[in-house]
Amino acid sequence: MTHWLIAPIVLPAMLAPFIVLAARYHIGIQRVFSLAGVVALIAISAGLTWATADGTVLLYQLGDWAAPFGIVVVGDRLSTLMILLTSVLALCVLIYAISSEWDNRGRHFHALFQFQLMGILGAFLTGDLFNLFVFFEVLLIASYGLMIHAGGNRRLRAGVQYVLFNLIGSTLFLFALGSIYAETGTLNMADLALRVTLVDAEATVGIRVAAVLLLLVFAIKAALVPLHFWLPASYAEAPAPVAALFAIMTKVGAYAIIRVYTMIFPPDLTATAGLHVTWLMPAALLSLAIGMVGVLAAKKFDRLVAFSIIGSMGMVLVSIALFTPAGIASALYYIIHSTLAGAALFLIVDLVRTSRANLELTAQAPVRGETIIAGLFFVSAIAMAGLPPLSGFLGKLLLLDAAFGSDLVVWVWAVVLISSLISIVGFARAGSTLFWKSQSVDAETVAKTTPATLSYVAVGALVTLLALHTIFAGQMHRYTTAIATQLFAPTAYITTVMETPGKLSDGAKDKEDH
Repeated sequence: MTHWLIAPIVLPAMLAPFIVLAARYHIGIQRVFSLAGVVALIAISAGLTWATADGTVLLYQLGDWAAPFGIVVVGDRLSTLMILLTSVLALCVLIYAISSEWDNRGRHFHALFQFQLMGILGAFLTGDLFNLFVFFEVLLIASYGLMIHAGGNRRLRAGVQYVLFNLIGSTLFLFALGSIYAETGTLNMADLALRVTLVDAEATVGIRVAAVLLLLVFAIKAALVPLHFWLPASYAEAPAPVAALFAIMTKVGAYAIIRVYTMIFPPDLTATAGLHVTWLMPAALLSLAIGMVGVLAAKKFDRLVAFSIIGSMGMVLVSIALFTPAGIASALYYIIHSTLAGAALFLIVDLVRTSRANLELTAQAPVRGETIIAGLFFVSAIAMAGLPPLSGFLGKLLLLDAAFGSDLVVWVWAVVLISSLISIVGFARAGSTLFWKSQSVDAETVAKTTPATLSYVAVGALVTLLALHTIFAGQMHRYTTAIATQLFAPTAYITTVMETPGKLSDGAKDKEDH
């Protein structure tokens, strides 16, 4: 058992109250500790990713209580990859928040930021469904505080909408957990994977209800159409660094679908056969189409980026809905890409905001630092639209290749290709309006605010990571393929969780008695 596995949860959980209690009125100290914490998270996450790269499954038993009675934290290839992605994204976002002074426009930004990281990282590492619910609630509370940071009626209204939708998801989650526990007597994921196969064929109603409810909950988190209405306003109105961090939050829903529906309710499980496989693909294709149509129809720059997140999640969920190793591998490759591209675009929105009266896609005053911002936008936009040579194009190729074995291959190809064309037109229209037509406006109306150099560095870092994701596409795809292979053969995960004794297990007590 490695104690490092619990560190990504404990570290931000300790930093957040420390910042509130000891550095409440000292923004400089808050920044130092927050940055140091995120850098430490990157180091820890990188170490855990390296440790699990060979297929090793890491386990931490809280209080040394063995599963299924104790709470466990589990690290495999998938979970450690996601915490590393989150930590790297958090550093870029935090640098931008500090350089742009967003963290000083309201109270407790850094404490809420750390709590948000605790919730996200905990959701990726937890080994049981109840604690997945707990971490969902932690990130929900923290994200609401971050969303209304710096105030404003529109931001508050969007925040309330966001909370209401997610509270509905939380309620459904509790119903699902109750149904599962009533049928199986456990909520540990590894234990559930064993017990659901033992349920009698005539007594699977509770399991089927729980499987559907969980899919609805995770679909809300992933902004799957028609459960996506909370996202456009919430992400568009949130402060730019917060919206950039939120680029990983929809991936928590995708992660949960991958984890639960490959291990607990796999496609070949008789009790839930046909439930998620049948309905997820049409909804995912609809999400992709509506998201990219929203990109074309958006009248404001921030709404355009928010709809592109919906479209990118549609792409991810189409890959997941194939429920094959090739489909999951392409989904994971695209998750990394869309997280980086979406975060970069939200930060670029803020760079544009500093020089314009509003974010309407109409001809206005030129943007300060236009050449640099336009270049960053160009790279991020073609990445999100899926144009060659960047990773978005490669991710779509992987998806199209994986779809050949599906009965809906024609629909997948048609929707992916047509939506890609629509997104290209939408981003091209936005870019030409922001950085070309603006030249015809009187230069005297240009705002005096100039983005800080570190703001460009933060966005540039995300764009550089996109380029590296493209350059090392072969290695990344081989790694995501290894992850998918491990997911569809969960024996190592289940064995590690269920057969590792704890000091307070029955076996340990028996030894002490002798």
